[in-house]
Amino acid sequence: MNNVRTVSDTKRAFYSLHTRPINTIYRRVVEELMVEMHLLSVNSGFTYNPIYALGVVTSFDRFMEGYLPEQDQESIFQSLCQALEQDPQRYRQDAERLQTLAQHLPVSDLIDWLSQTTHLDRDPDLQVQLQAIANNPEFKYSRLFAVGLFTLLEQSDPELVKDDKRRTEAFKAIATGLHLSDEKLSKDLELYSSNLEKMAQALIVMADMLSADRKKREQRQQQTSNTVAPPTE
Repeated sequence: MNNVRTVSDTKRAFYSLHTRPINTIYRRVVEELMVEMHLLSVNSGFTYNPIYALGVVTSFDRFMEGYLPEQDQESIFQSLCQALEQDPQRYRQDAERLQTLAQHLPVSDLIDWLSQTTHLDRDPDLQVQLQAIANNPEFKYSRLFAVGLFTLLEQSDPELVKDDKRRTEAFKAIATGLHLSDEKLSKDLELYSSNLEKMAQALIVMADMLSADRKKREQRQQQTSNTVAPPTE
């Protein structure tokens, strides 16, 4: 008997947990992330790791930036994780831990550590995870893992990830050290950056539409208030 949860099961669980409507432009973002996480979670080769968690948290926070009402953002994130039978606090805590770690490391040290050319004693759990990834030819790589790597470098040195040459060299070293596909890593990060740009553009368009609609309503209200009532005899 096949008891593997389906995408429909996960979506149903999510919408039973977060019952408020989700703004149209963000609904697709949430569901795409949900499906991606679901397909990974039911894959026999997938294991949770903090870099993946950082990728999930970063993707969610960046694509949901500007969502209103703002207080719904955390409810959506928690419901997303819980629908996948995972712990949202674990994701948040691991992501915060890794971001703090990267912020306090010179980027050259971070790259050497991630590429396993040197070992640091800053975070024993991460060290174990990195060694396990490098030594596991069956490691289940994902786009969200790539986003986690990108976020680590970005937190350590924001200028490096803006420099095409330095960024490419850094990810090539990391991919080599962890035995990942450099080409796939680069393509996934290009797609991530492209999707962020598209989302930003869509939000600008939506903001312009809302502004235009608001102005029309204000004009109609002003015209109504300026209408002179006919004189009475």
